[in-house]
Amino acid sequence: MLAPDQPRSSPPFQIRRFSQFLVIVVFGIVIVSQPGCRRDAEPAIEIIGADPNGVFHVHPGEEIQAVLDAAALSSPGATVRIHAGTYRPARFAQAFVRFNRQHDGITLEAVGEVVLTAANEEIADPQDAGFPAVVNHIVFFGDGISSRTVLRGMTITGANGFVGDDDVLPSIEPDSDLPQLKKSLFYYADGGAIKIFGRSYPTIDSVVIEDNMTGLCGAGVSVEHRGFSGKATVFRHCVFRNNHCPGTGSAIDVLGGSAAEIENCLFVGNIANTGMDRIAIEYGLRYNHQHGCGALTVFPDSRVTVRRCTFTENWNGADDKGVGNSYVDSIFWQNVAGDGSRPGGPYELDIADASNVRGCYFGGNVADLQQTIDPKNNQLDAPDPQFDVLFEPRAKAYRNVGYRSSPIPAAHTVDPLPSKQES
Repeated sequence: MLAPDQPRSSPPFQIRRFSQFLVIVVFGIVIVSQPGCRRDAEPAIEIIGADPNGVFHVHPGEEIQAVLDAAALSSPGATVRIHAGTYRPARFAQAFVRFNRQHDGITLEAVGEVVLTAANEEIADPQDAGFPAVVNHIVFFGDGISSRTVLRGMTITGANGFVGDDDVLPSIEPDSDLPQLKKSLFYYADGGAIKIFGRSYPTIDSVVIEDNMTGLCGAGVSVEHRGFSGKATVFRHCVFRNNHCPGTGSAIDVLGGSAAEIENCLFVGNIANTGMDRIAIEYGLRYNHQHGCGALTVFPDSRVTVRRCTFTENWNGADDKGVGNSYVDSIFWQNVAGDGSRPGGPYELDIADASNVRGCYFGGNVADLQQTIDPKNNQLDAPDPQFDVLFEPRAKAYRNVGYRSSPIPAAHTVDPLPSKQES
């Protein structure tokens, strides 16, 4: 959340520490980290090297991070394949899987049905607010990651508002000499499924992000480039489903000074805004208080392109305070899943600068909240798309728009995000 006079990257409260427990009070949610969460050196794990094709493999019962680290040491830019199964953290940590600078260029991809979860009921305390999650983020991308780094093909689920900082859990990102990259509350607490931090521009391809929750914002993904937005994080062919948070950007939260390209993605059933009144009362913080935020939130001074995406059954579609951002050949349909707590009611798209919105189809409570969208280039009173079970439209009018589980050619040409000089 953003106070009128407070940067988005600064925590609005003090962290209280006690001798036996770390207690962080976040918008009424208490996260407790017990003694013993910090682990000493782990026992050595035998890592089998790459196969004859140079590919590393992870099978159920093996540690993804250990194989990633081995691949980074011996074969930079390698492919690591995770074989079918459910993988969960073996210990409390800030992230289950982390990509740091030394992992740049690695492709981590699923073979068969792979689930990465934040939950481990065997070690989590049922009394903790984040139970059964034991990590802040399921996947973390730190400073120094390029688009050559690819995450592909798995389901990421189970984040539940667990938070631990560098004082109680091993750090997952070296401290930077750059003041822009100083760690703060939102570095730790946002991005339940995926956290992207600093000069980090991974490619997220064909990933399902579902059933995640945070105590702040960005239950699915938090993109926090901190002004280093000359390049963009890329999301292609992804599904964001049933992610919940009390603040902004339930599926993707693009923080101030960040950039994202989102292509052929589905946003369905994502719910933000569930704690806005409490946030306003307890901390005096307000952001889109009248109508609330969407599945996608884009903060000021951030850049996005959204192409051939579908937003449906969310609490609001998308809210965007950037300049010149583009939404092309996308569907916003019945994003009315609010609980009535926002006085202004739900909307499809809340965008300040709609000059690059074209070829989009809208239908819902309020299609164009700011009345900035050109009706000549968009359908503001669109017919029913007649979604099938995969939320692909069957209506003929939607032949070239919206998400497809098998991608379709673009109906409109969209230039990539223009680069700008790094801050």
